[in-house]
Amino acid sequence: MSASASRHLGMGAIPHDGGVTFRVWAPHARHVAVVGDFCGWDRNRKTMLRRDSARSGTWSALVPGVDVGSEYRFLVRRGGPYLSKIDPFARAVTHSAGNAVVFDPRRIDWGTEQFTMPGWDELVIYEIHIPTFAADPDGRGDFDHAIARLDHLAWLGVTAVEVMPPFEFAGTISWGYNPAHLFAIESSYGGPLAFARFVREAHARGIAVILDVVHNHLGPSDLDLWRFDGWGKRRYGGAYFYNDRRADTPWGATRPNYGRKEVRNFLRDSLVMWLEDFRVDGLRFDATNYIRSRWGDVHYGAHQIAAGHRYLASVTADLRSRQPWKLLIAEDMQCDPVVTQPSSSGGLGFHTQWDAGFVHPVRAALLAPRDEDRNVHAVAAAMAGTGLSTAHERVVFTESHDEVANGKARVPEEITPGNADSWYARKRAALGVAITMTSPGIPMLFQVQDFLEDGWFDDTRPLTWDKRHWHSGFLHLVRELISLRRNRAGVTRGLTGRCARIVSLDDRRKLIVVHRWDRGGPGDDTIVVLNLSTQLVRGHRVDFPHDGWWRLRCNTDSPQFGVGVGFGSACAGDVEARWGTAEVDIGPYAALVYSQ
Repeated sequence: MSASASRHLGMGAIPHDGGVTFRVWAPHARHVAVVGDFCGWDRNRKTMLRRDSARSGTWSALVPGVDVGSEYRFLVRRGGPYLSKIDPFARAVTHSAGNAVVFDPRRIDWGTEQFTMPGWDELVIYEIHIPTFAADPDGRGDFDHAIARLDHLAWLGVTAVEVMPPFEFAGTISWGYNPAHLFAIESSYGGPLAFARFVREAHARGIAVILDVVHNHLGPSDLDLWRFDGWGKRRYGGAYFYNDRRADTPWGATRPNYGRKEVRNFLRDSLVMWLEDFRVDGLRFDATNYIRSRWGDVHYGAHQIAAGHRYLASVTADLRSRQPWKLLIAEDMQCDPVVTQPSSSGGLGFHTQWDAGFVHPVRAALLAPRDEDRNVHAVAAAMAGTGLSTAHERVVFTESHDEVANGKARVPEEITPGNADSWYARKRAALGVAITMTSPGIPMLFQVQDFLEDGWFDDTRPLTWDKRHWHSGFLHLVRELISLRRNRAGVTRGLTGRCARIVSLDDRRKLIVVHRWDRGGPGDDTIVVLNLSTQLVRGHRVDFPHDGWWRLRCNTDSPQFGVGVGFGSACAGDVEARWGTAEVDIGPYAALVYSQ
């Protein structure tokens, strides 16, 4: 059946009264058609698409009688037989190598409640991998099961979940960093409606949703975009990809061609859909250094991809102009200030970035077997940060999916392998969380770091939620530290500010004192005392910004956080500062938080 080009706007399958418009970009094709369950998959009854214009490379047709839920595929021919392809803009698929499904995001039930994104300086992020985070005793982990875990996060005080990439990928087991379909939620996770329910329920609990997106490569498995319209050079992938050595990445030769407008629009439109149609509150861009550089080394000129830099700068500018309150995070891991500089000034325009300058020195200090090998100077520098104009310009953490896999493990597991609930592991893991929650930046935890998860991240191993009860003391400590970080009691506002000063540093005794503040004064000025050694320290003299009584808001060595496992070495308490100083006692591998 032949049809004229559709006058309705949009790419992919666009439902409207009277049928569905199908539109696809296939610049090298000679013929394009659509076939589906609406014609019994009979190729003799396929609908031929027409070029929208002579040079656009897009093909479209309005097919009457098609509705939401219909399955379809494009038939694309450049020469020889038709290629059967899944729609690049498919908003739902049966599976990664199955059929596209017509989906209308306007039919999502969002309820009547309106959600307001928490202030960025009040964010505490919790990174999750849906299958392992949500798995029930039967091993099923999808978005509907994940909803049942949200009450725990709300109780903990988390204000944002960062979802590892949930886009349709090959098979059913993956970290998610091999997306085959950027517009479709993984079918084994429940598909788009389940994801929408997850977002709605997270918002109902005051939790923002940040989506991890992958634009440095696609696939490479089950990738229908590969030579989509039959064209490609040598061993490369055709219209959507670079067709020279710029295509090569550590994950395959599937780097998108950022220099081509239609490809940039394809990538951008996927982001706009998640932010606007699915109401997510932010995006975390995976490995942006591999978008702007062939091998991730952005400071090596010969490997730079200028079009990748321009793409990131333009897409952040576009997204910020649409919804400026939504958070854009880069995982660049180069300690490069260009990442958070405005696009208009030559920067990439992100609001914040994962800070390699924090996680690596802090983890090194926590994991070092001997106290004399702990570099407190590096820890102090990591806590203070460099060149921060706002507190939210960096994301700080000691665990993430990358830091606890690929030959690395959870912090307590690394400290005492095979005995992650040892005294040393508990104490230093708690110290790591305290350092994270009291440093300038947006703090982040990796799933179930809050109850001393051991081992390493394995996408085939569901989490053991019974550990909440086994390690309840540690869990309550994390909750208290999050409460202080968010200033929920109105007495530690300084932890939300950007200002940090290293008051003193004792390399011999491995002690650090940090002053945090926003505007200063009672309820704002906060003093953090850290002991990175196994020795109990008594009578350590600390300089306070004001005289008077300073209340102990948290002592990570308190017995309540480790009953029966050796917590409670020091009887720390409130102190009175006179002439700007006071003496404090601090237990081994402990943190004290004071404010007025």
